[in-house]
Amino acid sequence: MAAYLVRHASAGVRGLSDPQDLQRPLDEFGKAQARAIADALSDHSPVRLLSSAAVRCSQTLAPLGAVTGLTVEHHDALMEGSRPVDVVELLRDLTAAGGDVVLCSHGDVIPPAIETLLGEGMVLIGGRGCEKGSIWELEARGRDYVAGRYRAAADVSRDLAAS
Repeated sequence: MAAYLVRHASAGVRGLSDPQDLQRPLDEFGKAQARAIADALSDHSPVRLLSSAAVRCSQTLAPLGAVTGLTVEHHDALMEGSRPVDVVELLRDLTAAGGDVVLCSHGDVIPPAIETLLGEGMVLIGGRGCEKGSIWELEARGRDYVAGRYRAAADVSRDLAAS
């Protein structure tokens, strides 16, 4: 089983008047990134799509939902400011249920969750990062995540252009 942890695609600049910024949509570049993410992950036949309730996260997974016929579900553990332990526990619960899953979250959530998994023994394959529109592929055995591979946003888009 694998989990794909996606950083939301480009959504322009955060507004200073709304610190939570939940309604900010993807910009045009972000919409192209979301289509590239859908293309990159649709062959993996995910069984669930989970997202932060932020519009930019839901919109990042919407093209994948359209291709797979899955509804994007919101989960509090994926919201900005979430605790890494909550994200890791969500990943474990999803692993126990079986099937590949795709989760979309934020830049302040994903790196600490990855660090938690690395601290528990997950092996890093290649480099690391967390740019908008990037994907972490996490390989699970049972409830444990054993390997993590980072795919930069440029690599995801390049894969789409090459196909």
